[in-house]
Amino acid sequence: MIQFEVNDMTCGHCVGAVTAAVKKVAPDVVIAIYLPQHIVRVEGVCDAGAVELAIREAGYSPSRKP
Repeated sequence: MIQFEVNDMTCGHCVGAVTAAVKKVAPDVVIAIYLPQHIVRVEGVCDAGAVELAIREAGYSPSRKP
């Protein structure tokens, strides 16, 4: 599992945009988003860098969490 904090993810639209961006580069992953905490958890992905880049290209600023 990889986890990102995405502080500029603030609403349901943001959740949809982040989910779509991640699924575009890693269609088989399981995504859990905790909007109040601004957390995106991705399970089943091999390339964390590709997921982070996809979120950035969707217009958000993810930071990787341990």
